[in-house]
Amino acid sequence: MISQKAKYALRALAALARAEGGTPMLIGEIAEQQKIPKKFLEQILLDLKHRGLVMSRRGRDGGYLLLKSPEEITFGEVLRMIDGPIAPLPCLSQTAYRKCDDCLSEEECEIRHVFARVAEATRDVLFSATIADTLSDRHPAVVMLSG
Repeated sequence: MISQKAKYALRALAALARAEGGTPMLIGEIAEQQKIPKKFLEQILLDLKHRGLVMSRRGRDGGYLLLKSPEEITFGEVLRMIDGPIAPLPCLSQTAYRKCDDCLSEEECEIRHVFARVAEATRDVLFSATIADTLSDRHPAVVMLSG
């Protein structure tokens, strides 16, 4: 399950991607449009700014803008930034691998074998779905697991 913070981050990025002509959006505008608590949104946008996804502009025409195109920002990238590793088990993480404490053998672990397929399918979807996909009726293809 993704955190509320990650969900709000994705919604804020989608709002910025929809901004007319790439014009900056004020925190208050995004918060109202997306029904995100303003104080929480401030923290999220600051985090996204530090990670190079958005920039802020001061002044009369100020606000937040995307630093990358919506096609370059994947759901997986954002989830990993906000929530950390995406894998269902620590032994399947690509960024924070850790052997499971109770595991005798990763090669023989039947639980790991099933969740490895889940992790792969999840990553395939999350790293192919972009913020641009939220802008139209296009939706990433649904991955069907065989078996």
